[in-house]
Amino acid sequence: MNDHTDYDAIVLAGGAARRLGGADKPALSVGGRPLLDRVLAACPDAASTVVVGPARPTARPVVHALEDPPGGGPLAALEAGLRHTTAPVVLVLSADLPFLTAATVHRLLAATAGGPGPGGGAAPRDGAMLRDASGRDQPLVAAYRSGPLRRELARLRAGHGTLAGLPLRALWAELVLERVPDARSTASFDCDTWEDINAARARIREHGTVLDEWITAVKAELGIELDVDTAALLDLARDAAHGVARPAAPLTTFLIGYAAGQQGRDVQELMDRAAALANRWAAEAEESEGAARSGGATGDEAKPAE
Repeated sequence: MNDHTDYDAIVLAGGAARRLGGADKPALSVGGRPLLDRVLAACPDAASTVVVGPARPTARPVVHALEDPPGGGPLAALEAGLRHTTAPVVLVLSADLPFLTAATVHRLLAATAGGPGPGGGAAPRDGAMLRDASGRDQPLVAAYRSGPLRRELARLRAGHGTLAGLPLRALWAELVLERVPDARSTASFDCDTWEDINAARARIREHGTVLDEWITAVKAELGIELDVDTAALLDLARDAAHGVARPAAPLTTFLIGYAAGQQGRDVQELMDRAAALANRWAAEAEESEGAARSGGATGDEAKPAE
Protein backbone atom coordinates (compact mmCIF):
# COMPACT_ATOMS: atom_id res chain seq x y z
CA MET A 1 0.00 0.00 0.00
CA ASN A 2 1.26 3.45 -0.89
CA ASP A 3 2.17 5.79 1.92
CA HIS A 4 -0.12 8.81 1.59
CA THR A 5 1.26 11.18 4.21
CA ASP A 6 1.15 14.46 2.28
CA TYR A 7 -2.44 15.30 3.04
CA ASP A 8 -4.46 17.03 5.71
CA ALA A 9 -7.86 15.90 6.94
CA ILE A 10 -10.91 18.02 7.72
CA VAL A 11 -13.74 16.37 9.63
CA LEU A 12 -17.03 18.26 9.70
CA ALA A 13 -18.53 17.65 13.12
CA GLY A 14 -21.12 20.41 13.49
CA GLY A 15 -24.76 20.47 12.55
CA ALA A 16 -27.94 20.42 14.58
CA ALA A 17 -28.71 16.68 14.18
CA ARG A 18 -32.43 17.49 14.10
CA ARG A 19 -33.38 13.96 13.04
CA LEU A 20 -31.56 12.72 16.12
CA GLY A 21 -33.49 15.04 18.39
CA GLY A 22 -30.53 17.40 18.73
CA ALA A 23 -28.18 14.73 20.13
CA ASP A 24 -24.46 15.33 19.83
CA LYS A 25 -24.12 13.01 16.86
CA PRO A 26 -20.30 12.81 16.60
CA ALA A 27 -20.19 11.75 20.27
CA LEU A 28 -22.72 8.93 19.87
CA SER A 29 -21.24 5.50 20.45
CA VAL A 30 -21.10 2.71 17.86
CA GLY A 31 -19.17 -0.36 18.91
CA GLY A 32 -18.14 1.35 22.13
CA ARG A 33 -16.41 4.22 20.31
CA PRO A 34 -17.71 7.69 19.44
CA LEU A 35 -18.53 8.14 15.76
CA LEU A 36 -15.95 10.92 15.56
CA ASP A 37 -13.17 8.65 16.84
CA ARG A 38 -14.15 5.97 14.34
CA VAL A 39 -13.72 8.49 11.51
CA LEU A 40 -10.42 9.75 12.89
CA ALA A 41 -9.13 6.18 12.98
CA ALA A 42 -9.53 6.00 9.19
CA CYS A 43 -7.01 8.79 8.55
CA PRO A 44 -4.24 8.28 11.14
CA ASP A 45 -1.46 9.30 8.72
CA ALA A 46 -2.85 12.76 7.93
CA ALA A 47 -0.21 15.43 8.45
CA SER A 48 -2.78 17.54 10.29
CA THR A 49 -6.37 16.80 11.23
CA VAL A 50 -8.90 19.60 11.74
CA VAL A 51 -12.26 18.93 13.39
CA VAL A 52 -14.77 21.67 12.66
CA GLY A 53 -17.45 21.93 15.32
CA PRO A 54 -17.76 22.15 19.09
CA ALA A 55 -14.65 20.95 20.91
CA ARG A 56 -14.96 17.35 22.09
CA PRO A 57 -12.48 14.85 23.55
CA THR A 58 -10.85 12.77 20.81
CA ALA A 59 -8.75 9.62 20.80
CA ARG A 60 -5.89 11.41 19.07
CA PRO A 61 -4.75 15.04 18.87
CA VAL A 62 -6.64 17.29 16.45
CA VAL A 63 -6.98 20.97 15.68
CA HIS A 64 -10.38 22.40 16.58
CA ALA A 65 -12.09 25.04 14.43
CA LEU A 66 -15.51 26.69 14.21
CA GLU A 67 -17.33 27.98 11.15
CA ASP A 68 -18.38 31.61 10.87
CA PRO A 69 -21.25 32.09 11.35
CA PRO A 70 -21.94 29.14 13.65
CA GLY A 71 -24.34 26.75 11.99
CA GLY A 72 -23.48 28.22 8.59
CA GLY A 73 -23.49 24.87 6.86
CA PRO A 74 -20.91 22.55 5.31
CA LEU A 75 -19.24 25.03 2.95
CA ALA A 76 -18.69 27.56 5.73
CA ALA A 77 -17.34 24.73 7.90
CA LEU A 78 -15.07 23.54 5.12
CA GLU A 79 -13.63 27.02 4.66
CA ALA A 80 -13.00 27.26 8.41
CA GLY A 81 -11.12 23.96 8.35
CA LEU A 82 -9.07 24.93 5.30
CA ARG A 83 -7.58 27.88 7.19
CA HIS A 84 -5.68 25.36 9.32
CA THR A 85 -4.32 23.20 6.48
CA THR A 86 -1.21 23.46 4.32
CA ALA A 87 -0.97 20.10 2.51
CA PRO A 88 -1.57 19.91 -1.26
CA VAL A 89 -4.43 17.44 -0.78
CA VAL A 90 -7.26 17.74 1.72
CA LEU A 91 -9.38 14.82 2.83
CA VAL A 92 -12.90 15.95 3.69
CA LEU A 93 -15.11 13.73 5.84
CA SER A 94 -18.30 13.94 7.80
CA ALA A 95 -18.12 12.80 11.41
CA ASP A 96 -20.83 10.14 11.17
CA LEU A 97 -19.23 7.39 9.07
CA PRO A 98 -18.96 4.32 11.32
CA PHE A 99 -17.56 1.98 8.65
CA LEU A 100 -15.04 4.20 6.89
CA THR A 101 -11.62 2.53 6.67
CA ALA A 102 -8.08 3.62 5.94
CA ALA A 103 -8.22 1.49 2.78
CA THR A 104 -11.07 3.62 1.41
CA VAL A 105 -9.25 6.81 2.38
CA HIS A 106 -6.17 5.67 0.49
CA ARG A 107 -8.27 4.82 -2.56
CA LEU A 108 -9.58 8.39 -2.57
CA LEU A 109 -6.11 9.85 -2.16
CA ALA A 110 -4.71 7.70 -4.95
CA ALA A 111 -7.57 8.67 -7.27
CA THR A 112 -6.70 12.36 -7.02
CA ALA A 113 -3.76 11.59 -9.34
CA GLY A 114 -6.27 10.58 -12.01
CA GLY A 115 -6.07 7.94 -14.69
CA PRO A 116 -4.45 7.87 -18.13
CA GLY A 117 -5.02 10.98 -20.22
CA PRO A 118 -5.55 11.13 -24.00
CA GLY A 119 -1.82 10.91 -24.63
CA GLY A 120 -1.30 8.08 -22.18
CA GLY A 121 0.03 10.31 -19.40
CA ALA A 122 -1.56 11.09 -16.08
CA ALA A 123 -4.68 13.24 -16.18
CA PRO A 124 -4.74 15.17 -12.90
CA ARG A 125 -8.06 15.54 -11.14
CA ASP A 126 -9.22 18.24 -8.78
CA GLY A 127 -10.11 15.45 -6.40
CA ALA A 128 -12.04 12.24 -5.91
CA MET A 129 -15.26 11.44 -4.08
CA LEU A 130 -16.98 8.26 -3.10
CA ARG A 131 -20.06 7.15 -5.04
CA ASP A 132 -22.39 4.75 -3.26
CA ALA A 133 -24.09 1.69 -4.70
CA SER A 134 -27.19 3.68 -5.69
CA GLY A 135 -25.09 6.10 -7.74
CA ARG A 136 -25.21 9.00 -5.32
CA ASP A 137 -22.12 11.16 -4.95
CA GLN A 138 -20.70 11.57 -1.44
CA PRO A 139 -18.89 14.94 -1.29
CA LEU A 140 -18.15 14.49 2.41
CA VAL A 141 -16.24 11.29 1.76
CA ALA A 142 -13.77 12.86 -0.62
CA ALA A 143 -10.23 14.09 -1.26
CA TYR A 144 -9.65 17.44 -2.93
CA ARG A 145 -6.57 19.23 -4.22
CA SER A 146 -6.33 22.22 -1.95
CA GLY A 147 -5.64 24.73 -4.76
CA PRO A 148 -8.82 24.10 -6.76
CA LEU A 149 -10.81 23.69 -3.54
CA ARG A 150 -9.74 27.09 -2.22
CA ARG A 151 -10.38 28.65 -5.65
CA GLU A 152 -13.94 27.33 -5.80
CA LEU A 153 -14.78 28.40 -2.27
CA ALA A 154 -13.45 31.88 -3.03
CA ARG A 155 -15.52 31.99 -6.25
CA LEU A 156 -18.68 31.02 -4.39
CA ARG A 157 -18.07 33.54 -1.64
CA ALA A 158 -17.49 36.30 -4.19
CA GLY A 159 -20.61 35.39 -6.12
CA HIS A 160 -22.94 35.04 -3.14
CA GLY A 161 -21.32 37.26 -0.53
CA THR A 162 -21.24 34.35 1.91
CA LEU A 163 -20.85 30.59 2.04
CA ALA A 164 -23.49 30.20 4.74
CA GLY A 165 -26.45 28.18 3.64
CA LEU A 166 -25.06 27.24 0.22
CA PRO A 167 -25.59 23.60 -0.84
CA LEU A 168 -22.65 21.25 -1.17
CA ARG A 169 -23.41 20.59 -4.83
CA ALA A 170 -22.42 24.19 -5.61
CA LEU A 171 -18.85 23.27 -4.72
CA TRP A 172 -18.12 20.61 -7.29
CA ALA A 173 -19.93 22.17 -10.26
CA GLU A 174 -16.61 23.47 -11.62
CA LEU A 175 -14.31 20.77 -10.23
CA VAL A 176 -13.04 17.75 -12.17
CA LEU A 177 -13.60 14.88 -9.76
CA GLU A 178 -12.97 11.16 -10.03
CA ARG A 179 -15.75 8.94 -8.71
CA VAL A 180 -14.58 6.06 -6.51
CA PRO A 181 -17.20 3.31 -6.24
CA ASP A 182 -18.46 2.09 -2.88
CA ALA A 183 -20.04 -1.07 -4.22
CA ARG A 184 -21.80 -2.05 -1.00
CA SER A 185 -22.42 1.45 0.36
CA THR A 186 -20.45 0.49 3.46
CA ALA A 187 -17.84 3.23 3.73
CA SER A 188 -20.44 5.85 2.76
CA PHE A 189 -23.00 4.65 5.31
CA ASP A 190 -23.79 7.65 7.51
CA CYS A 191 -25.89 8.04 10.63
CA ASP A 192 -28.58 10.68 10.26
CA THR A 193 -31.32 9.01 12.31
CA TRP A 194 -31.67 6.74 15.33
CA GLU A 195 -32.58 3.99 12.89
CA ASP A 196 -29.17 4.48 11.24
CA ILE A 197 -27.42 4.40 14.61
CA ASN A 198 -29.20 1.21 15.60
CA ALA A 199 -28.46 -0.38 12.21
CA ALA A 200 -24.76 0.45 12.59
CA ARG A 201 -24.69 -0.98 16.11
CA ALA A 202 -26.33 -4.16 14.88
CA ARG A 203 -24.01 -4.49 11.88
CA ILE A 204 -20.82 -4.53 13.94
CA ARG A 205 -22.19 -7.47 15.93
CA GLU A 206 -22.82 -9.59 12.86
CA HIS A 207 -21.05 -12.92 12.55
CA GLY A 208 -17.85 -12.47 10.58
CA THR A 209 -17.23 -8.88 11.69
CA VAL A 210 -17.81 -8.77 15.44
CA LEU A 211 -14.36 -10.06 16.42
CA ASP A 212 -12.47 -7.65 14.19
CA GLU A 213 -14.63 -4.80 15.47
CA TRP A 214 -14.01 -5.85 19.07
CA ILE A 215 -10.23 -6.17 18.62
CA THR A 216 -10.12 -2.75 16.95
CA ALA A 217 -12.12 -1.23 19.79
CA VAL A 218 -9.89 -2.81 22.45
CA LYS A 219 -6.72 -1.57 20.74
CA ALA A 220 -8.17 1.93 20.55
CA GLU A 221 -9.20 1.81 24.21
CA LEU A 222 -5.75 0.61 25.29
CA GLY A 223 -3.91 3.01 23.00
CA ILE A 224 -1.90 0.34 21.20
CA GLU A 225 -0.95 -0.04 17.55
CA LEU A 226 -0.58 -3.73 16.84
CA ASP A 227 -1.61 -5.92 13.93
CA VAL A 228 -3.35 -8.96 15.35
CA ASP A 229 -3.94 -12.12 13.35
CA THR A 230 -7.31 -12.88 14.90
CA ALA A 231 -7.63 -16.29 13.24
CA ALA A 232 -4.20 -17.41 14.49
CA LEU A 233 -4.94 -16.14 17.98
CA LEU A 234 -8.23 -18.05 18.06
CA ASP A 235 -6.47 -21.17 16.82
CA LEU A 236 -3.97 -20.83 19.66
CA ALA A 237 -6.76 -20.36 22.20
CA ARG A 238 -8.49 -23.46 20.87
CA ASP A 239 -5.28 -25.49 21.07
CA ALA A 240 -4.66 -24.34 24.64
CA ALA A 241 -8.22 -25.11 25.68
CA HIS A 242 -8.16 -28.53 24.03
CA GLY A 243 -4.62 -29.59 24.88
CA VAL A 244 -4.37 -28.23 28.42
CA ALA A 245 -7.62 -26.99 30.00
CA ARG A 246 -10.37 -24.57 29.01
CA PRO A 247 -9.16 -21.72 31.28
CA ALA A 248 -5.74 -21.98 29.61
CA ALA A 249 -7.10 -20.20 26.52
CA PRO A 250 -7.57 -16.67 27.93
CA LEU A 251 -4.60 -16.99 30.26
CA THR A 252 -2.29 -18.01 27.39
CA THR A 253 -3.34 -15.13 25.16
CA PHE A 254 -2.88 -12.73 28.08
CA LEU A 255 0.64 -14.02 28.70
CA ILE A 256 1.54 -13.61 25.03
CA GLY A 257 0.43 -10.00 25.12
CA TYR A 258 2.32 -9.41 28.35
CA ALA A 259 5.51 -10.98 26.95
CA ALA A 260 5.25 -8.95 23.75
CA GLY A 261 4.84 -5.74 25.72
CA GLN A 262 7.53 -6.45 28.29
CA GLN A 263 10.13 -7.89 25.94
CA GLY A 264 9.29 -6.15 22.69
CA ARG A 265 9.05 -9.50 20.94
CA ASP A 266 7.12 -10.45 17.82
CA VAL A 267 3.57 -11.54 18.64
CA GLN A 268 3.43 -14.10 15.83
CA GLU A 269 6.63 -15.76 17.05
CA LEU A 270 5.25 -15.95 20.57
CA MET A 271 1.96 -17.40 19.33
CA ASP A 272 3.82 -20.05 17.32
CA ARG A 273 5.86 -21.07 20.35
CA ALA A 274 2.83 -21.21 22.63
CA ALA A 275 0.87 -23.20 20.03
CA ALA A 276 3.72 -25.70 19.74
CA LEU A 277 3.77 -26.03 23.52
CA ALA A 278 0.02 -26.64 23.62
CA ASN A 279 0.36 -29.27 20.91
CA ARG A 280 3.09 -31.01 22.93
CA TRP A 281 0.78 -31.08 25.94
CA ALA A 282 -1.99 -32.54 23.81
CA ALA A 283 0.36 -35.15 22.33
CA GLU A 284 1.47 -36.24 25.79
CA ALA A 285 -2.13 -36.57 26.92
CA GLU A 286 -3.06 -38.65 23.88
CA GLU A 287 0.02 -40.84 24.38
CA SER A 288 -0.86 -41.44 28.02
CA GLU A 289 -4.48 -42.20 27.19
CA GLY A 290 -3.35 -44.67 24.55
CA ALA A 291 -1.06 -46.37 27.02
CA ALA A 292 -3.84 -46.59 29.60
CA ARG A 293 -6.19 -48.16 27.06
CA SER A 294 -3.57 -50.74 26.07
CA GLY A 295 -2.87 -51.55 29.69
CA GLY A 296 0.73 -50.39 29.94
CA ALA A 297 3.46 -47.95 28.95
CA THR A 298 4.52 -47.53 25.35
CA GLY A 299 7.57 -46.37 23.44
CA ASP A 300 10.38 -44.89 25.47
CA GLU A 301 8.33 -45.18 28.64
CA ALA A 302 8.47 -49.01 28.57
CA LYS A 303 10.79 -50.39 31.24
CA PRO A 304 12.57 -53.76 31.23
CA ALA A 305 11.30 -56.31 33.72
CA GLU A 306 13.33 -56.45 36.93
